[in-house]
Amino acid sequence: MSENTNNNKEPLFSYKNKKLLSNPIGKNNPITIQVLGICSVLAVTVQLKPSFVLAIAVVSVMGLSNVIISLLRKTIPPRIRIIVQLTVIASLVIIVDQVLKAALYDVSRQLSIFVGLIITNCIIMGRLEGFALYNKPWPSFLDGIGNAAGYGAVLLAVGFIRELFGSGTIMNQQVVPAFLYEIGYENNGLFILPPMAMIAVGIMIWIQRYRDPELIDVS
Repeated sequence: MSENTNNNKEPLFSYKNKKLLSNPIGKNNPITIQVLGICSVLAVTVQLKPSFVLAIAVVSVMGLSNVIISLLRKTIPPRIRIIVQLTVIASLVIIVDQVLKAALYDVSRQLSIFVGLIITNCIIMGRLEGFALYNKPWPSFLDGIGNAAGYGAVLLAVGFIRELFGSGTIMNQQVVPAFLYEIGYENNGLFILPPMAMIAVGIMIWIQRYRDPELIDVS
């Protein structure tokens, strides 16, 4: 993708820039369309709270790393660009990890190694390599936030479903009324097992591609 050389100032939230935010949440979602970042969806979505925290962490890292790489794009030698990208991401992840340990230690323990694995998240690397290296900071920031938000939206949806039906809670707060348990309702243990995350993502992919048949590759 070539850099925009138009000297006219483009509005911060022009139609094109708005698409950078909205497309990854919908028609070009990095999980349901590009099928990236699946591992963390399987691992951290048993409850909504860690899903939310990881989503915020990815939004922070992805938005800032896109901006930093965009600012450095003309000074990075092509041969070491991957190393520079990994260094930027790793530095931001270390900061996020330390903030989580200081502010939300219990959630940090739940997320375990998955905060550190943000460093190798293929969504982040893909946007740095495919967009931030060739575009100005503001569009790069919007692209990073949009893709991270698309990833986070799926994470939250799966976390909500699994916690509600698997534990009867939302954000560790009981939401299924006690009288339902008294008349025989039981939490579905399948929802807290990793295969349920894959099933939920698969259903989301099916729904999106059913609604948008043009997304199906018929070649």
